Amino acid sequence: MDYHQRRQLQAKQTEQAILESAMVLAREHSFDKVSVRDICQRAGITTGAFYHHFRSKEDLLSRGFAPLDRHMEAALKGHENDPPDQRLWLILSTYARFTQEQGWELVARYYQRRLDSPDDSSCMDPTRFTLRSVLECLRQMEAEGVPMPGCTPEWLADFLFRHFRGVVVDWILHRGSYPLLSRLEQDYTLFSRTFQKD
Repeated sequence: MDYHQRRQLQAKQTEQAILESAMVLAREHSFDKVSVRDICQRAGITTGAFYHHFRSKEDLLSRGFAPLDRHMEAALKGHENDPPDQRLWLILSTYARFTQEQGWELVARYYQRRLDSPDDSSCMDPTRFTLRSVLECLRQMEAEGVPMPGCTPEWLADFLFRHFRGVVVDWILHRGSYPLLSRLEQDYTLFSRTFQKD
């Protein structure tokens, strides 16, 4: 690995440490009560390093769920050969657990940031691991003869994300008063009835 590659890797690791530290502290104390200095201390970096990666604490929210894809990759590792409907549930349940662990307040702030930055569509980037993984499951299901009447795997993947994002917003509106995973499981059970082979 040459110098340039080492620097890129180090920068990526620092950014990841900042994001993860901020999320942990926000869960413990709420996002508003956490300072940049607190985040830097937990991540073991200087404030200069923080501002090299992020313009402000609020800017963290633009990439605040970037660890989701890494978390998802780890959860799916070793499950590559599982049936696609099982992998699909693993993706959705991992998403629900990850979201619930962040707490409704932090997730609400993340969505508010998305609404305040309508030109930033990074969360809907179709090359993201999580989105690609859902689509791969649905394509495999279609190839195995699972009926998808009147829709394509691409449309269904988009629909699932729209629906489950709506469930998360409802969970936020109810201030996290019900277990998100249980609600998503009920909905997925309903959807999975359409994923039955003839």
